[in-house]
Amino acid sequence: MSEETTRNPRADAVPVDPRLAAAARVDKDALDSNGRFKGKRRRKVSYLTTNKIDFVDYKEVNILRRFINDRGKIVPSRQSGNTAKQQRMITSAIKKAREMALLPFVVSEMSTDRREYAPRRERFVRRDENQAGAAEAAAE
Repeated sequence: MSEETTRNPRADAVPVDPRLAAAARVDKDALDSNGRFKGKRRRKVSYLTTNKIDFVDYKEVNILRRFINDRGKIVPSRQSGNTAKQQRMITSAIKKAREMALLPFVVSEMSTDRREYAPRRERFVRRDENQAGAAEAAAE
């Protein structure tokens, strides 16, 4: 056999910068629009974990209010930082507290700390010149 047939085809390849090789293996979603790597976000730490609370009862309304937004909805775990087990415990406690009328199901009144929103503006309706001309001709 000749030396040509036994050679490794990769041996002829141009050496690649190790940083570029690592970037080629990385998920493309990890890159931002400039091609740079996005930093890993730190996971939020739960209020229950920091205060070493193992169990939340439905009667502990002060703790449960932390996990309800201003509309009376249960805050998702990605916002509160709860684990799945903690989130299930809080959800069941909030539902029991609602049944016992300790917490509201829905907050319909606007509180003073909420922002007042401006009235909605009318949408600008844009008509094509052909439609506008046809409408004027039909009116005459």
